[in-house]
Amino acid sequence: MELKSSHTDYILAIESSCDDTSAAVMQGTTLLSNVTASQDVHRIYGGVVPELASRAHQQNIVPVVDHALKKAGITKEQLSAIAFTRGPGLMGSLLVGVNFAKGMAEALNIPLIDVNHLQGHVMAHFIQEPDNSLRLSKVKGQRSKANGQCSTVNCPPPLPFLCLLVSGGNSQIVKVNAYNDMEVLGQTIDDAAGEAIDKCSKVMGLGYPGGPIIDRLARQGNPKAYTFAEPHIPGLNYSFSGLKTSFLYSMQKWVEEDPDFIEHHKEDIAASLEWTIVDILMKKLKLAVKQTGIKHVAVAGGVSANNGLRNAFHDYAKRYGWTVYIPKFSYTTDNAAMIGCVAAYKLKDKDFCPIEAPAFSKVTFGKE
Repeated sequence: MELKSSHTDYILAIESSCDDTSAAVMQGTTLLSNVTASQDVHRIYGGVVPELASRAHQQNIVPVVDHALKKAGITKEQLSAIAFTRGPGLMGSLLVGVNFAKGMAEALNIPLIDVNHLQGHVMAHFIQEPDNSLRLSKVKGQRSKANGQCSTVNCPPPLPFLCLLVSGGNSQIVKVNAYNDMEVLGQTIDDAAGEAIDKCSKVMGLGYPGGPIIDRLARQGNPKAYTFAEPHIPGLNYSFSGLKTSFLYSMQKWVEEDPDFIEHHKEDIAASLEWTIVDILMKKLKLAVKQTGIKHVAVAGGVSANNGLRNAFHDYAKRYGWTVYIPKFSYTTDNAAMIGCVAAYKLKDKDFCPIEAPAFSKVTFGKE
């Protein structure tokens, strides 16, 4: 899967699926700028409030796009196409980005390219930066003289590869045959891993978003201090609702015995929770590798920033001879660069979007 960048083809990409307003300028798969405005207003509510998110997108999108163009050193008249996240996501948030992209494409009389948000997360592994090196970490299962691992950059995953896509709204194992050919081998039947972490963090009274808080505390705790229920779901599908229930009941019991239990043991609780979720994710991924015979394995999505999961990938690489691909931290969360990367391939194939195409809130790969 190769794409040669044109010196004249610039793409403006817009991502507005949830609570981050992001715009990026791409030249082929090379990233020239990536600007994101986050929304802190949701912290006091313990989660994203859709109406507040869409209002903030309306305020942010013009200055974010303007900044991205200026940072890339080009004008809007030099653009060859406008790309946008069409779904899945919060409908109100999506509509801001979709309508802005449509209006700008119409005004400039250039093609419109729609991108699946989940596809974007997977394709974050193919983002190039101006020095032409892919900012990825590749760790082989063979030992090196340095530390038992071999790390390098400038090496996107070869096709086909497996990708564990984990975020606040999705937990999937995807077989990637091409940028436009992705097969979901397994997915959550209820809650996503990121959602489970956020809700357990809320039970502990730690605030929102819970992922970074749990990750920070877990580094200081004992992952084997406490045991929480792991579901037994056949095949490659996931389930995290039972874990959340087990966690809630355990907290209620322990706090009843000691009102200060969480405060005194929060590091060990966080480490045990993180270990349980990572263990659930990796057991299914190991099974997928066994069933497919594919040992090139990537991780993507917001939860891929979690240190426990990243460490598990390195561990499995050494133990089972996998070659694993872990994206740069800035490409794990929602960002327009990943949308622009997909759009670069679609531009090459002249796969454009009609102006009347609607946004969609729920979707899986290849289905609207």
